[in-house]
Amino acid sequence: MKQYILSLFLIFGVTSLSLSQEISYGLKGGINYTMGGQITGTQARFSDETFEANGEIGFHGGAFGQINFGNFFVRPEVVYTSLESTFEFPNQPATYSVETVTVPLLVGYNIFGPLDIYAGPVYSNVLSSTLEGEEFLDPIVVQDSPINAQIGAKVEYGRFGIDVRYEHNLSSEEVQGLDILNAEYGVNEATFDDSRLHQVVVSIIFKIGGPGLNERRRRPCY
Repeated sequence: MKQYILSLFLIFGVTSLSLSQEISYGLKGGINYTMGGQITGTQARFSDETFEANGEIGFHGGAFGQINFGNFFVRPEVVYTSLESTFEFPNQPATYSVETVTVPLLVGYNIFGPLDIYAGPVYSNVLSSTLEGEEFLDPIVVQDSPINAQIGAKVEYGRFGIDVRYEHNLSSEEVQGLDILNAEYGVNEATFDDSRLHQVVVSIIFKIGGPGLNERRRRPCY
């Protein structure tokens, strides 16, 4: 048993050393545009309209690692994100705010030169979720599954890069009862028909370590 465990450590160590020149890591941050959200009033004497959320600009920041295998790569990340959208209620708008920590695990391919494409699952942990004017429901259930999906592309030159991606919430709709301050917002009892949020994410990449920091990444020669 001891020899078996030692052999595993030896194989892991050799593999790590052989990949050491193909591992990069760094920081990322930027903005995100939020989509999704629908609320319907349930009391006609106040408001029984259906309100679609207006997307707002939020922000995010985090860290990434990347392991290249020829033209392919695996890219795990840890990202904090602040999402916002606005409901235009009759008296005044109300902001729907969600904060998350996500862990994307992306698989990608280098198309040519500095251009990469990728996709993969995202583990999403909701830290907080609130709707302005809602008196009792805190937190709001944003998703019934922690798994979302991302697809995107990035361009890197040396230490810097730009990353554009779309994240889709894979949860099913969760209808939730709301009790909103009617005097301030013009809506009283309502249902949150769809609290899920999707987003378009634009990031600036800063690579701290890894190969090709002073030149763009090139395709390997065969």
